[in-house]
Amino acid sequence: MTHSWPEPPALAGAGLALGYGGKPVVEDAELTLHAGAVTVLIGPNGSGKSTLLRSLARLHPLAAGEVSLSGQDARALSAKEFARKVTLLTQSRPTPGGVRVRDVVGYGRHPYRGRFGSGDPEGAQLVERAMRHTGVDGMAERPVDELSGGELQRVWLATCFAQDTGVVLLDEPTTFLDLRYQIETLDLVRDLADEHGVAVGVVLHDLDQAAAVADEAVLLSRGAVRAAGRPADVLTAELLSEVYGLRIDVHVDDEGHVRTRPVGRHTTRSRPVQHA
Repeated sequence: MTHSWPEPPALAGAGLALGYGGKPVVEDAELTLHAGAVTVLIGPNGSGKSTLLRSLARLHPLAAGEVSLSGQDARALSAKEFARKVTLLTQSRPTPGGVRVRDVVGYGRHPYRGRFGSGDPEGAQLVERAMRHTGVDGMAERPVDELSGGELQRVWLATCFAQDTGVVLLDEPTTFLDLRYQIETLDLVRDLADEHGVAVGVVLHDLDQAAAVADEAVLLSRGAVRAAGRPADVLTAELLSEVYGLRIDVHVDDEGHVRTRPVGRHTTRSRPVQHA
């Protein structure tokens, strides 16, 4: 069973076929993102998650299929018009040397600016708001190349906030972050959907984090969508074990939270208790 979302979706891909150098990577994929909801893409490495997300952002060419924004063909929009509606936070981004946090967050206003940075009267206010929402306003004057990995990730998220689009795509935003920054990043993802009505599509590897943050989960396997729907319906022991190729136990706790437990050869091995 899936949610009953209003139509048309904020961003949708239908019949998507994608590849590299003529080699198919994703075939006949369907994906819809809805305003005010978080859709999480999960699946093993090489299953096509990031490629699918990039295709929705028009950064990967389609071999077949179409991408639509609010029911309209996304190809009809210019690059600047599209960037006012959709933003993508990729896995790897160069860190600009000597540039202040405030200025990096201001990069998000590029689609609204004309030559020499003109034509964006609300830009400064939206940059300040984005920094407040992501908690980086206290470091606004610091060079970004002096920040920790977690601080820098928050700055890039602030750039997404500043772009002020109705759709935000995030490719593995918690990778390489310690636990605190992972949780804070996921909180910001929920804020985008819950407080700002943004349609969020995010690629995650951690299945428990995916279950905790998602309204909709999309499980990919070998370039195809294996299942899509509510996290509790998609993150089942049967489906996950099949797709990941190992036993994954799944438990739903008293509060309805999905918990997963991959089982390896030594997972259930008893160990002596270490006393201080």
